[in-house]
This record gives sequence, C-alpha cells and structure tokens, in this order.
Amino acid sequence: MSDRMQDQPMVVMSEDSQRVKDKDAQDHNINAARAVADAVRSTLGPKGMDKMLVTDTGDVTITNDGVTTLQEMDIDNPTAEMIIEVAETQEDEAGDGTTTAVAIAGELLNNAEDLLDQDVHPTAITKGFQRASEMAREEIDDIARSVDPSDEDLLRQVAETSMTGKGAELNKEALAALVVNAVQQVTVDGTVDLDHINIESQTGRTASDSELLTGGVIDDDPVHESMPASVDDAHVLLLDEAIEIEETEADTDVSVTDPDQLQSFLDQEEQQLKEKVQQITETGANVVFCQNGIDDMAQHYLAKEGILAVESVKQSDMSFLTDVVGAPIVADLASASEADLGGGSVSRNTTDDLFYVEGDNAHAVTLLLRGSTDHVVDELERGITDALDVVAQTVSDGRAVAGGSAIEIEVARRLRDSAESVSGREQLAVEAFADALELVPRVLAGNAGLDSIDTLVELRSAHEAGETHAGLDVESGEVTNTFESGVVEPAHIKEQAVSSATEAANLILQIDDIISAGDLSTDKGGDEAGGSGAGGMGGMGGMGGAM
Repeated sequence: MSDRMQDQPMVVMSEDSQRVKDKDAQDHNINAARAVADAVRSTLGPKGMDKMLVTDTGDVTITNDGVTTLQEMDIDNPTAEMIIEVAETQEDEAGDGTTTAVAIAGELLNNAEDLLDQDVHPTAITKGFQRASEMAREEIDDIARSVDPSDEDLLRQVAETSMTGKGAELNKEALAALVVNAVQQVTVDGTVDLDHINIESQTGRTASDSELLTGGVIDDDPVHESMPASVDDAHVLLLDEAIEIEETEADTDVSVTDPDQLQSFLDQEEQQLKEKVQQITETGANVVFCQNGIDDMAQHYLAKEGILAVESVKQSDMSFLTDVVGAPIVADLASASEADLGGGSVSRNTTDDLFYVEGDNAHAVTLLLRGSTDHVVDELERGITDALDVVAQTVSDGRAVAGGSAIEIEVARRLRDSAESVSGREQLAVEAFADALELVPRVLAGNAGLDSIDTLVELRSAHEAGETHAGLDVESGEVTNTFESGVVEPAHIKEQAVSSATEAANLILQIDDIISAGDLSTDKGGDEAGGSGAGGMGGMGGMGGAM
C-alpha cells in the first residue's frame, strides 16, 4: 500500500450521515435529558403547577401528572425519550413518583456534567452512581416502617398523600376512604389484584358524590322500553354474538317477482330471530349483556319473554363483568347453556341512567367517579389511579416512609457519611448522587413559594440532630415530623425512583458517540449540525409546541 493511500482517511459512512463525538455528544445528551426533567419539575409536590397539553387536533389535557405530561409532549429526540422511559418504568413498577424519578435523573446528569468538566471519567461516575443507588435503596429499607395491611388510618394517609396536589385533592379524605375500601375488597391473602377494580366516570356532579359499588356499572339503556329495569335474581348471559339476521359470506342478488316470495323471506328472517331468542330463554337467562347489536324484532321478542337486554356493551366492560357475575363470555349462542350463566342482581339507577350489576360472592368493585366537567373527571381519574397503585403497593410491600422530602434528606445525609469509605473518584460521584437527591426538597419548597436554600438548610439541620422523619410541610412552610402529620409514602416508590433514575443517567453517560444516517438535528428549520459539533442537535422536535 502506498504512503499516499495510508495518509487518506477511510470513509465508511454515507455523505448524508452525521456524527457527534466525545464531549460534544455528552453535552448534547445531558442537555436533552435535562430539558425533559426541567419541563415537569414545576409539577412536583402539593403546590406543583399544572400543564395544559394541546394536540394537533385541538384536544386539551390539563394535568400535573408527570407520566401523562411526558407522554403527551411531542418529543423527537432519542435521548429525551430515554428519560420518558424512566417515567413509564416508574409508573409501571410503582404507580406513582414519576416526576420525582425524572427530576432526579435530570439532576444526576447535571451533577455528572460538573464532574466531567473536572476530568472525571464517565466510567468512574457511573460506577459511583450505581454504588450510591444500591446504598440509597438499603438506607430506604432501613428507614422504612412496617405497615399492617389492616391499618386503615395509615393506608388512608398514603392515599391522601398521593392525591394531594392533584385533581382529587379537594375531596381527598372521602376519596381516600373509597380507595382504601376498594383495595381491601380485592385483597386476598395479602395479594392485591387491581384488575378487579373498575373505574367509571360521570360528569355533571361534584367529586364528593363519587361512590364505591360492589360489582360493575354499565352506562347504557335497555334495548326495549318494555323490558324490566331491575332484576333481583339475575341469571346473566354475557354474549359476544349479534342477535341479528345472519348475513351470507358472499353478496347475493335475489330477484323477487311475487309478493308472496317477499313475505316468505321476511318470515324466514323472523324465524331466525325467534330461534335465537328461544336459545336464550332455554338457557334460563333473564339478563343479556351483548357486545354486539340486537335486531329490533329480537328486542321485541326478548321484551315479551321478560328478559332485560343491553346491546353494544364495551369489550372492557364485558371482561370486567366476567369477574362480577362469574360467567364466561359466550361467542356461540347455539352452544350456550345454563352453565354459562352468572348470578347476581341488576338494578337501574334512573338518576344517572346506569345499570348497577352485583355478583354473588364477587370480589370485583367499581369506583364511580363524578366531576363537573370532562377535564375535571379525567384529572380526578388519574389521581385516583395513582392512589390505588400506592395503596396496593403499601399493602403488598408492607413498608412506608415519611413524605415531604424527609426520606431524600435522610438518605442524602447517610450517603455523604458513607462516601468517605469509597475510594478514588467514585467518592465524588457518591457525593454528587447525594446532592441530586436534595433536588426534591429544593423543588418542593420552590413550587410552594418558599426559599429553597433556607428550607434545605433547616431540613439538613433537623436530620443532623437525629430527626429522621423531618420533612417539609408545604402548607405552613415549616419543617415537621411528616410521618406523624400523615404525609406518608410507600417505600417501594422511593426505591424504584432511585433505581430508574440511576439506570437512565448511567445509560446516557456511557454514550460518547452519536451516529445518524441523516440529519442529526430534529429541528429542521434550525442550523445544520456540524460534523463534530452539537449545534443542530438541540432540537426537542415539537416539544415546545406541546408545552
């Protein structure tokens, strides 16, 4: 090979490909992740602000729920999407704490950037963060208190803490009682099955009118006005087959030359419907919930038999009714029998135009949430869903910690004390991890209109004095024992937030090269990305528009 060929760089990427390396890649990734974290930080805590999210079609969502905000934002950046995965993982594994997890991840990267500027290698930072994460989870477990699953007062405090600052806050005491009752009814031998809890919503009334029903709710009308409105001793058939004239697979044209021929066709169709209704009556069913349609003629015959029928029931409602009445969904009416029927009672609430379906010995329950408008009900449902998750977590896990950032301050203090035992530059990462945890009290204070620095100093002083459960009361602005004052959170949520945030931060810090097959910039109208610079990569896509 000639010297001239050796001097020429080998080109392995297409002309359209772009690449960002080393410090520029790290800066880009950190900035993108921090932008996402900053976007939801103002929603944290009881005094957090709401976000109005407007889609391209004009649909409006008003919420301060972290995962909802991030999912609705129009983000077009691979690094930012990693942070969104933190929220989604937190939601799936713990049910709440999404904003906390994302905020900690952003702060970990922010502190990591300072260490990178001090020439600390990314490997040392990630090892230190991972070690600090393990230590933090151990400390959380050590600090946590055991919870008796039958302790309704503490479980209500957990539910109220989760709902505070959300759409359910104004009626949190009454709603918390419903949440705890619902969880206890679907708990068997210490195992909580939230699939047995259904949430239905109605507008036009206040949240204080919400109620817990043993069984299911069907928001529909009887198919015929002559049908009974209520059936006390119900034999329920859940049907996934239309009670209509069966259509042929192929389109067929029929020429009718005689009125008698037309009448014959009509008689045949009527006979088909009679046979379907007869099949239902032979099973002994007196209530039919049908996922498909019911022909007008069939409605008439069902009413004559005294059978209550509802058509076009949602698939999700049908699935829930299988647990309520203890019956399978029948796909073939011809094979239906008495063994396919469920038992219970069906009653009509004429005020709300709802059917209440209660089953014999069923554990399934329905939370009927009410609110003045669709936006109110939607946010109320998000708050109740989080509350159900955290109460279920507390019952299953059996541990709780003081809220109001008490746990973060105490863990940060213990990490700093333990950092001295960590050798090398990893010690700096452990200390940076402790600093990141203290973002939570700083943001809580700032969102409540308090001085973040003064609050942090006061909290640190209380914990140095041995007050393990000292946290911020955002209502009074004072530092107090939040466990005793009823601000309680599941320990698992805190552990999961630390774990998710650490994994995401470490994943991002380990990237030192970004290669794209096309333009690296997600902002097509901005400056073009240079071959080694991150200038064109700062775009968060349509994120700004969604905010």
